[in-house]
Amino acid sequence: MSLFLHVIRRLPSAALVSRRKSASTLLICKQCFQEANFSSIKSCRPFYSGGAKSLRPSKFWITSLRKAGTVSNTVGISAQAQKIVGTWLVGCAGMCFGAVILGGVTRLTESGLSMVDWQLVKDMKPPGSEAEWIAEFERYKQFPEYQQISNQKEMTLSDFKFIFYMEWGHRMWGRTTGMVFLLPALYFLRKGWVSKALKPRLAAFAALLGFQGFLGWYMVKSGLEEKPGPNDVARVSQYRLAAHLGSAFILYTLFLWQGLSHLLTPIQLPDVKSITRLRGLAHGVMTAVFVTALSGAFVAGLDAGLTYNSYPKMADKWIPDDLWAFSPKWKNIFENPTTVQFNHRHLAESTVVLIGGFWWMSRKAPMHPRARLAVNLLLGMAFGQATLGVTTLLTYVPTPVAAVHQSGSLVLLSFAVWVAHELRRLPKV
Repeated sequence: MSLFLHVIRRLPSAALVSRRKSASTLLICKQCFQEANFSSIKSCRPFYSGGAKSLRPSKFWITSLRKAGTVSNTVGISAQAQKIVGTWLVGCAGMCFGAVILGGVTRLTESGLSMVDWQLVKDMKPPGSEAEWIAEFERYKQFPEYQQISNQKEMTLSDFKFIFYMEWGHRMWGRTTGMVFLLPALYFLRKGWVSKALKPRLAAFAALLGFQGFLGWYMVKSGLEEKPGPNDVARVSQYRLAAHLGSAFILYTLFLWQGLSHLLTPIQLPDVKSITRLRGLAHGVMTAVFVTALSGAFVAGLDAGLTYNSYPKMADKWIPDDLWAFSPKWKNIFENPTTVQFNHRHLAESTVVLIGGFWWMSRKAPMHPRARLAVNLLLGMAFGQATLGVTTLLTYVPTPVAAVHQSGSLVLLSFAVWVAHELRRLPKV
């Protein structure tokens, strides 16, 4: 092993690159590569073939081992333990994904206000007997949503049981997510499988999970209050709904990013301008996807998807007449259903254009195949999500299609996170 490192240090880089027309190949056994002390080498970069005017990546990439938080180079923690921790973090992200989907279906079926109490332990057990169900139904009748529904149609006990179980399932999923995070976290800390860099992040994750539960209670509370206007609809505040969804997206992104950092072998990309531009733009794509999804929360909160069900125009106009009907003007952005739908449409279109431009810029960049796969999937999902959005609009927001569209926003964010993770700048070793 020491002889191998001595030869590597002595040979010029040109000696390691084949002069053949095909891409150069450098074979290093896996054991030697893992045992190599790259801190003794000043530069550890991928090798390339070709002249100065042509920069082509070789078939075998030299990976850079990170100093902390990775599978291969966490001091005192085995690679197997790091893989287990990474799988757990991705599993926590999956639980957040499920919570977002279930929450979206709960909102679409108007089930979120069926449970009028919020008790951490007592809520875990639904009514068991017919008498308990009737008592729960009678409590629900005292609040604005039932009074509004009863003016349009009669709600039976069977109808109430359906919306109750939807909300109960959503709450129980959230509590299960907390346990899926907390119990393994305590176990991994006890086993010493958590790196020094990961410990404060786990504390932040725990705080965000608790805050997410508080936002859920705070959001439901707004829908149980009497509205001042005679024509006001009983529903949760769109501001609180957006905050609840936004925090779920943030938590999901953090779990996914940290899980990928544990599971994927990092790739040192060449330090060229095209990669630097793509690296910055990748974070812009993530932000655009997040903002567009957040604007969708306002659409859901105001039922704005039923305002104009035509595309690309809105009632045969590019700019509808009631776009700025509210006063003061800024309220239209968050409270006027027409403006909210208008903004969501054009944010979505802009995000698709941005992702398309990102894909076009990445075509000739010297990227690893795994990163290129992520970029291609990002582009495909962007068009798929846009198609789902238009379909949801033209079909008057049916629950199955709308639920798939809401789920698609999180899938699109997942690909954007993956792309940004692949392009991240690694610390020098």
